[in-house]
Amino acid sequence: MENNLKVEIVKWIERKIPLTMIREKVFIEEQKVIPQLEWDGLDEEAIHFLAYQNGIAIGCARAIMNNNTMQLGRMAVLKEYRRQGIGSALIEKAIATSKLNQLSSIYISAQCHAIDFYKKFGFEVTSEIYLDAEIPHRDMKLEF
Repeated sequence: MENNLKVEIVKWIERKIPLTMIREKVFIEEQKVIPQLEWDGLDEEAIHFLAYQNGIAIGCARAIMNNNTMQLGRMAVLKEYRRQGIGSALIEKAIATSKLNQLSSIYISAQCHAIDFYKKFGFEVTSEIYLDAEIPHRDMKLEF
């Protein structure tokens, strides 16, 4: 992992522009998710994790907390920065944030190609495969 990588917890209102840019590039342009599905109206109430390298926003994730759990989603890293530990840094920040807030678990709806990535952090598959935005997913959970 790059030494100059940092992950911050931000609010949508503060960092809407870089968060929007990353998600548009990854989900809407690259994965062909329709905008109406991507922009679900939950961003304002969520907390966001934003990864920076050399001051450039390159990755993000969104967390919605309720009932002592975190629903983690919208995790994206710009294509040219993948396989450099950015996704791991985002997950580690989410796990640390969950523990700090004394949450009991993190839930994710993982794209099937990313299941092994999440398993490295202790997530376990809790559902069969289903389509979300025409992309195969499985639910996963990490309990503390």
